[in-house]
Amino acid sequence: MKIFVTGGAGFIGSNFICHLLESNRNYEVVNYDKLTYAANLANLRAVEQNPRYRFVRGDICDATAVEAAMQGCDALVHFAAESHVDRSIYEPAPVIETNIKGTFVLLEIVRRKGIKRFVHVSTDEVYGDLAPETFANEESPLRPSSPYSSSKAAADLLVLSFVRTYGVPALVTRSSNNYGPFQFPEKFLPLLITNSLLGKPLPIYGDGKQQRDWLHVEDNCRGILAVLERGRNGEIYNLGGSDIEENLAMSKRILRTMGKPESLLAFVKDRPGHDRRYALDCKKAAKELDWRPMIPLEEGLQQTVKWYESNTKWLDNMQAGEYRSYYEKYYDNRDASLHSISPSEPKASA
Repeated sequence: MKIFVTGGAGFIGSNFICHLLESNRNYEVVNYDKLTYAANLANLRAVEQNPRYRFVRGDICDATAVEAAMQGCDALVHFAAESHVDRSIYEPAPVIETNIKGTFVLLEIVRRKGIKRFVHVSTDEVYGDLAPETFANEESPLRPSSPYSSSKAAADLLVLSFVRTYGVPALVTRSSNNYGPFQFPEKFLPLLITNSLLGKPLPIYGDGKQQRDWLHVEDNCRGILAVLERGRNGEIYNLGGSDIEENLAMSKRILRTMGKPESLLAFVKDRPGHDRRYALDCKKAAKELDWRPMIPLEEGLQQTVKWYESNTKWLDNMQAGEYRSYYEKYYDNRDASLHSISPSEPKASA
């Protein structure tokens, strides 16, 4: 099978490509990526010389370029997205363009070309803020809170509408918070790790009591491959880690793992509309795909910390340029940045 992977130079996409090529010698991969700020071809050094791997630089919103690059492919796994919630709050337009229009462009091409399988990779954030002790399953209502999660929910619905209306053989995965190697340092865990390495303050939004369901990227990649190989067309599959932790507690775990003092914790203004709890019910994936997370959180965190400690050159390259400007604007000058969104005081979710 020849698989077209969008966003394959990003965090989850690059891990998935490596997993795919290592798991089955019959798979070929075309990695189609625009190479925006969070993408890095260095993530794929382990496979870049593999004769079953090919990279094509391109934009998923460019239908002509996508169709040309997709020639001869049997299946598509769609990772490409603007995925950072804060960026979507400050600048919503790019997430709408990429996440909704880009998905539509892919669906139209898949429909015309008769691609045999389309796996759309989504997020638990489409379910929105959950009540304490509750879990979202695949039938739960969509209640996205940010421009990012709204764009992903819209894309999910587009995919499912193409299944029903046109018979497109598509599936949707919704995973919880991923962590692991090659994650761009603006995301929560790598930000904590990299700031700890540098002895810089660890920014904690609001009271730090937001709960997240943590899933190692390797477990997510196994789940996505299981959906590609064995999932039922038109179905949604939740892929969660079953390791739910408050952000503040997670920050303290990282500091303990790295031997750093809790005095590095720095509470900052909360994100507008910040969801308090995400948690996934993954019984469906367990029953239908025999998939379960295999990497415990403590083990996965230790592996991840060691990876960042051992890959400081990769980290330096990713933190240069655009990321540095972003960090200075939205963390070092956070009050001014938040007030530029609205003249009123932003309110945290209850």
